[in-house]
Amino acid sequence: MVNSVNDLVEAVNNSFGTALQPNVSPEQLKDQLASYINELINHDFNKLVSLLYRIDINEKKLRQLLEANPTYNAGHIIADLIIERQIQKLKTRQQFRQTGENSIDENEKW
Repeated sequence: MVNSVNDLVEAVNNSFGTALQPNVSPEQLKDQLASYINELINHDFNKLVSLLYRIDINEKKLRQLLEANPTYNAGHIIADLIIERQIQKLKTRQQFRQTGENSIDENEKW
């Protein structure tokens, strides 16, 4: 499981090249990220699309959510998906670290 919101902030900052503030609540992280996303929507949409593609946000799911919630802040919808995806990545990395270290024969390690 993700150790803290700070791990999540670090993962988002690394993926997006942002400087979101650490030591925040999950809701504050979402608000910071949504603000950044809304800025990209308004001023650099191509960069947003590129970033979403790079971190592997499901395009079909994003379209469905945006269409189903036309009055809701798009930045918050996208931020939720990004946070969800980053948590998945952190869990997967942690899982492979735990199982990978124990399953490799000592003679086969570099």
